[in-house]
Amino acid sequence: MIFAVCGGDGRLVRLAGLLLADGHAVRAWALEDAPLAEGVRLCESAAECCAGADCAALPMPLLDSSGFLNAPYSAKKRCLTELAEAVGPGTRVFAGGANAAARAEFSRPPRDYAASEAFRALNSLATAEGAIAVLLRESEETLCGKRAVITGAGRITGALAPRLAALGLRVTVASRSPAKRAWYAALGFDTADTASLSGALVGAEIVVNTAPGLVLGAARLVELPAGAIVLDLASAPGGVDFDAARAFGIHALTAPGLPGKCAPLTAAKALRDAIYSGLEDEKL
Repeated sequence: MIFAVCGGDGRLVRLAGLLLADGHAVRAWALEDAPLAEGVRLCESAAECCAGADCAALPMPLLDSSGFLNAPYSAKKRCLTELAEAVGPGTRVFAGGANAAARAEFSRPPRDYAASEAFRALNSLATAEGAIAVLLRESEETLCGKRAVITGAGRITGALAPRLAALGLRVTVASRSPAKRAWYAALGFDTADTASLSGALVGAEIVVNTAPGLVLGAARLVELPAGAIVLDLASAPGGVDFDAARAFGIHALTAPGLPGKCAPLTAAKALRDAIYSGLEDEKL
């Protein structure tokens, strides 16, 4: 097969190498500054890259914060329309987190990598380990013995909460779902309702947000001690009021794309498997 790998971070760079090793012809575009594997053909244009391609692997997330193609290995701003027009109707397209407007640009809407449950599991694991690496880097003390609150109870929390507990942290999981709170309580975690976090944040030295929407506004951040670390893992625009955090002396930071930064090869394998799974589904 002919694969077009367009833009993306370390995950797509490693993905290109994996596809090449599997015996496919691999072209790349908007990756001119990337350490591509020998044998990957770097193209000058999206049209050259995508011409006759059987499959196009696009970034995760598809767009950057400015609405351009997510292409950190390219010095140029790449317009999604240029890429969408280059992709032929017979090319199967995969991307991550494409909104409705972005999907509508393509004659054949992209299939989301996250349609694969196996991908979601591996991506959550890589995100959880990456989050721990960030917390260890940002903290001037060991994590053991600290109080941590995780807001949101999705797959990332499912991977992160037990790993933080294994490091000796006392972990509270906050969720709007009574069923999820009951499940985490049964596993031995403290729980709180995200809708009324009052009290749960008092004395917490670490807060990790995984929930979309403004979860940690000024009224809640004020309960944290000065110097607390708040790590926002939610998709842009995130769930933390960073201006309020600074005013209260809280160390707040965001860490997008952790799998691509902390475990790019593992993340690339998950992307490859999601693509192969999606291609098999289309044959059925």
